[in-house]
Amino acid sequence: MKKWNSAFTSLAVSYLFVVLVIVLLLCSVFSIYFSGRYKEELRNSSRLILENTAGTVEASVLQRVQQIYLELSLDRTSALRLFSDASFQHNLSKVSELQNLLKAEVAGNSDIVQAVHLYAPKQQVMLSSLHGLTYDADQGESAAYFAGWIGGMRNNPHSSLWTPAREVPEDIYSSVPGGKHSTLITYARSYPFQSSGADSDLILAIDIKQSAISAIIGNMMPIQYEDTYIIDPSGAIIAGEVLAQAGSPGFSANGLPAAAGEAGSFSSKIGDTSYVISHQPLPSAGWTIVSAVPASFFYAPSNVMQQLILGLCLLALLLGFLLSGVLAKVNYKPVKRLTAKIRDLSGPVPEPAANEYRLIDTAFTRLSQQVSSLEESLQASAPAVKRNAVLSLLDGGLNRGETAEALQLLGITPQYSRYCCLLIRPQEAWAHMSSAHIQSMVGGIIEHLEDLGLPGCRIIAEELPDRQVAAIVCAAGPPGPLQEQLSQLLSAEGGQQLQADIQQAWGSWVAEIPQLHSSFSEAQTLMKYAYFLPEQSLLNASGLLERENSLDEIPQALLVKFKDKLHSRQLDELISTTGQLITAMREGPYPADYCHFILGNTVFIYSDYLKSIRYKPEDGGYPDLYGQYIGMSNILRFQDWLTRSLAAFITETDKRNSGRALSTVETAKEYIAQHLSDDLSLDAVSSKVFISPKYLSRLFKEELGMNYTDYVTGQRMEHARTLLESSSMTVEQIAGTVGYGTAAYFIKRFKERYGCTPGNYLRTVKEG
Repeated sequence: MKKWNSAFTSLAVSYLFVVLVIVLLLCSVFSIYFSGRYKEELRNSSRLILENTAGTVEASVLQRVQQIYLELSLDRTSALRLFSDASFQHNLSKVSELQNLLKAEVAGNSDIVQAVHLYAPKQQVMLSSLHGLTYDADQGESAAYFAGWIGGMRNNPHSSLWTPAREVPEDIYSSVPGGKHSTLITYARSYPFQSSGADSDLILAIDIKQSAISAIIGNMMPIQYEDTYIIDPSGAIIAGEVLAQAGSPGFSANGLPAAAGEAGSFSSKIGDTSYVISHQPLPSAGWTIVSAVPASFFYAPSNVMQQLILGLCLLALLLGFLLSGVLAKVNYKPVKRLTAKIRDLSGPVPEPAANEYRLIDTAFTRLSQQVSSLEESLQASAPAVKRNAVLSLLDGGLNRGETAEALQLLGITPQYSRYCCLLIRPQEAWAHMSSAHIQSMVGGIIEHLEDLGLPGCRIIAEELPDRQVAAIVCAAGPPGPLQEQLSQLLSAEGGQQLQADIQQAWGSWVAEIPQLHSSFSEAQTLMKYAYFLPEQSLLNASGLLERENSLDEIPQALLVKFKDKLHSRQLDELISTTGQLITAMREGPYPADYCHFILGNTVFIYSDYLKSIRYKPEDGGYPDLYGQYIGMSNILRFQDWLTRSLAAFITETDKRNSGRALSTVETAKEYIAQHLSDDLSLDAVSSKVFISPKYLSRLFKEELGMNYTDYVTGQRMEHARTLLESSSMTVEQIAGTVGYGTAAYFIKRFKERYGCTPGNYLRTVKEG
């Protein structure tokens, strides 16, 4: 009978424990990896659906409502700006025309818009597409339905406002209880659009149907529809009320992460049920769409997989136990031989309780006494601490004690009495560099500048999250020519090491470190204009700061001209108009954000026109013009890109036209140009080119992107404008020359197109 001693038992037990641990570990890994991965795929799919839903709500409702505002505010025929004039409000015919315009806009967007209101704060007069003209609109029982956006805009420092959803009866002037109600959200914006709500001359409010948003959510998220809703920044429910009714007061305000405008997901309990909460921002309105999916939705499908893994692990555990017994016997033999040799060398063991492991342990203890241990210490990462200190000083969020610690860490001593912030932006050299590489190169440049021995100067630079570099410049005395010297040296060193031009924006000098954030703010404002002035290496002109507060607007005639020339596909005129627009932005007194808005609107006009004529490039799909515009590093590259895009579009479109269609349209255009004073009805001209009126109308729409009547009117107005500028003909003579029987009707059409009468236009030309 084999003797079982303690060494053999320990070995056998250790193998059993190893097998048990390995199997349990594998079971855990498989369970966590496969089931977790499957649950993560489900969560990712849910987040993707939420992201697509948010994008649809953004594009189909929010951006579309903002576009309605732009169409109304830029409409030169609506006389929108004149509504604030008391004399205009008593001109019922003009008011009626303006109301008809509002009604037409509502009718064209009736799927999302309930009504459009125009409110003059100073006169307290409202013109509504639904309720007509109302005096003292902020008084009376009906005023409660407008109080949200009127009161919100009255003290609003911003130019726009989105209200929470509210119940509004169809007849707000009826005191009879009951009746139909609509749930509405209102988008209010000031006019002019750059003014704040408190300073606006007019407020344009658009009532949006909450049902339009709910329908999008229901169509795109049918499974999660009842658990999906939209909240505004204050926590008010915009669409969907199930979670709010489930007993989670304040959930939207306290449950979401603190970082506003970010997408993500997290787990939370509502009542006794665990939910996975996913949220996606809606930037246009500052809302957040939230979807709450029960956690069981993700865990239930993985139960079968977990059961399969458990069965495999049990089988592996049984085989492991059998193998552990065999391995224990095999591995005990060398241990037994080793202990026998130790006993032979050390003699008989007096204690019968001493086992083989004790003998082996004693032998290894004697050897371990001859080995010395070495300890290694880790040093804290100083660069990361330094970067945080620099960014905190620039943001101005430190108290006095924290500021003193940051100054000590950065080595800024009391000998310095002047400070300013310098922003450095390479035009394209750092596009593909890593953060470590950027920091290394900038550190080398700054170190070399300090080695040049500028007296009483210290520079501390760190990379910002937007890949620009911010530097704190310290001076021991009055800066004097220090800024100019540093700018020249920095440009030279940057060009030599980066092989590219860099742009610098200098904030004003301050006397104390706590004021450094104001210098940083000025430098950031100046750097906005690097996009429009890429040729300027130094951005420190006071005129750029004055542009930020300017209320001037780029002449709308440029945008109208760009649109007209685009529709008529006149490439040379388009390029000239684009150049005039770019020159106005570069040299005019317009804020940078406003100029970006106009550029984006120009791209939108271009993109909208391509969609209207169903233009697709040869590679298929609609071109992402807005994405290409975002990728432009400066306005000159934007101008080159837009010019090349327009040329390619017009060239490719011309090539695609069939010979007959192109010949027919060109023949019709030549006939129209030569017979502007004759009968140019569709029937008359179609007979001249030997095709049917319907086919000629379709050719004009396909080839020129506009209907036949608009083209004829445009040609007559263009010729009339040329005659006004270059001839001494009277208005009556010009009217007859361009085919209008009466001067009154000609004046009316001229004013509709150019926003002024022929006489006013002629005086403007002579004065210019």
